[in-house]
Order: sequence, then structure tokens, then C-alpha cells
Amino acid sequence: MKTKIVLDTSIIIDGEISKKIDNNELTENHEIIIPRAVIDELQSQACKQKEHGIIGLIELKKIREKSLEKKINVSYIGEKPTLSEIRLAKNGRIDSIISDIAKNENATLFTADYIQHIVADATGISSVHKITEISESYNIENYFDEKSMSVHLIEGIEPLAKKGTPGNFSLEKISNEKLDKNILIKIINFLFSVKNNKKISNVEIAFEGCYVLMYKNFRIVITQPPISNKIEITAVRPLKKLSLNDYNINDNLIKRISNEAEGILIAGPPGSGKSTFASSIAEYYVLNNKLVKTLESPRDLQVPESVVQYGSFKNGYERVADLLLLVRPDFTIFDEVRKIKDFELFADLRLTGIGMIGVIHAGKALDAIQRFIGKIELGMIPHVIDTVIFIHEGKIGNIYELNLTVKVPSGMTEQD
Repeated sequence: MKTKIVLDTSIIIDGEISKKIDNNELTENHEIIIPRAVIDELQSQACKQKEHGIIGLIELKKIREKSLEKKINVSYIGEKPTLSEIRLAKNGRIDSIISDIAKNENATLFTADYIQHIVADATGISSVHKITEISESYNIENYFDEKSMSVHLIEGIEPLAKKGTPGNFSLEKISNEKLDKNILIKIINFLFSVKNNKKISNVEIAFEGCYVLMYKNFRIVITQPPISNKIEITAVRPLKKLSLNDYNINDNLIKRISNEAEGILIAGPPGSGKSTFASSIAEYYVLNNKLVKTLESPRDLQVPESVVQYGSFKNGYERVADLLLLVRPDFTIFDEVRKIKDFELFADLRLTGIGMIGVIHAGKALDAIQRFIGKIELGMIPHVIDTVIFIHEGKIGNIYELNLTVKVPSGMTEQD
């Protein structure tokens, strides 16, 4: 009697089955069962230009061809999933269909998905969890040295790195060897790999053609078609962690941050060191026995362990903001304030009495204030923002204090 094995989507994409056939781990004494739901899921992904869908379909072709050579029986079982079932694939619907087939066929489920493996064990289905180990040679850390701020890996281009310090850096080639698609895919696979039954990266943002990950202290952005015309991986690493003392701040500013400022804007152009300064303020407040939280997506601020970092929920912070009112922080760092709803939320939280520190892109300190005009009422701005700190090239530039002043219009007297 032949040993039946059922393949799920993950093990096919992983490419493990064709290797097992080549190594004679699967022979004519085995029967390979491929659920139709798997084929339809891979086809759906491929039609959306998702790389995994195309890889999976190519692997299916390899399995069929190699099985013919080794006289291994391959059968296709199950109904085609409905459109709603394909849409619910992320919620485990397709996985459930595959598990049911394995149970009904009294077969062993082969999967590279650890959760699918646990569910199978919990429901009494025989399963084998196997995932190909990704070599450490594809670890993106290998492209960094002690001077690297960020690394830029683009398909068909030599790897590039920005080296130096905020405001004083240069873009340099790391190697003269151009990156091909296969190398970039292996780097991506490494970032999505599992170690000790735990994913090595946290997915902060995901939509079709784009991922934003946190791997250790690296913020990594991955884009691919249809978002971009080719694969690009950008990895950013904080060079060092600073405290407020490292900025040579005078006593007046320390006093203001400690006792007076409760609506702070940290402004500056991209890469100027705003987030690093925000992290140093968070550390300062923690050392002074303040309860600090952050609102950020991705969650990449380097803050003390006691600071809980909140991310967006369903592409927004509204529900998370409701939670902040319940946990009652003394200060919340909002990195970064950019969308119209972000400005409204920053103002709403500040007016409830929570101390707010907002990180905002701006070419000048006054531009940061200007960006609030039109989003909230003009007369409310001084009640929301009391201090603007402009960061340039990693250093504190201008500091502004905001106050509401009522005065007689020019050309008129008090009697008028």
C-alpha cells in the first residue's frame, strides 16, 4: 500500500518536495496528493503578479515532471475553492480545506507553515513540518559596516550604501557585482524565515507588492511589482543611541522639556536625526519616572524596555488612540505626523491632557507649524503645540515657543 502525502501551499513554494524526489526520499511507494485549492491559490497569487504564486506554479511543474520520471503517482483532489474562500486564505480557510483532505485521505500533511503543523497535530492529522534553511550568507546585515546608515539593494544594480552621519553622508558602492533577482529573493526569504519556531522579522506594514519589516533594529522596506518595476530592498539602521546630554542642551531647554512643554514638535528634513532625538526624549522622561508610550508605524524607535510601542490598526491609529486614553500615559511620542487624520489625532490627544511629542518632516521649523494650519482651527494651535525643536544634521537647530497673543489690529486703538 502506498504512503499518501498531501502538500499545502507553503511546502510547494518552499521547493522542498522536488528536492525530496531528487534525493529519493519520495519514491514510487508514495502517492503525492495536491489539493485543487492549492493550485487555485497559487494561480490567484500569480495573476496578481505576486512572486510566490509564480514560484509555486513552477515548483508544481517540477513535481509533476520529476514524478513522471520516478514513476510516482500524483493526484489532484478536492473542489475548486470559491472566490470568497480564496479571499479568506489569509484567515486560514484554504489551510482548513487542505487539512480536511489530509484527514479524509488518511494521509500525512507536508507543510512549511508552523501554525498549519500545530493545527494538524491538535486535530489528530499526521503532519511533517519542514522548511528549507536559508543560509546566513543572505543575511542583510552582511551588507553593513560600522559606518553604514542604510543599504539599498536594487535588482540589476550594484549594492549601494549611505555611509556617514545624518547630514554628512555619501552614497557608495559596496560591490561591483550587480544583484540579480535570485539573490534578492533569497535575501527576502531569509527575512521571512523561521528560527526556533519563530519568525525572525516582524511585519509592520503589508500590502500588494510591498512589505515593511523590523529585523532586529533594522527597518526594512521591500518593494516589487506591481508597486515598483523591479525588486528593491532598503534597510535602515540607527547608527547610535544618544541621550539628551549628548546634544549639549542648555538648562533652559531642559527645564522646558521637564516642566513646561507638553506639546512638542520635533521637525526636520528626512534623515536629519529626528527619530534619534525623539528616542532620547523618551529615555529622559522614563528616567524621570514618566509613563511613556509611542505611536509609530513601523515601530522602529530605539526606546527603553518600559516604553510600549503601539502600531497602526487597520491602516489607522483611531482605535489605538482610544486605548491610550485608558492606559493613561504621561507622554506619547507620535512618529510621524503626516496624514490629515494624524494631525487631528495629535490635537485630540493633546487636548485630552496627554503630553504629546510629534515627529514631523519639515524644511524649516515654521513649516512644521504651517502644516497644522487648515487641519485644526488656527486659534487652537497654541493650545496643541507649545514648543518646536528643529533638528538639522543630527543637531538641534532652532527652538521656538508658541503663545497665543491678542492685540489690537494695526492702525486701531483700544477705544476703536
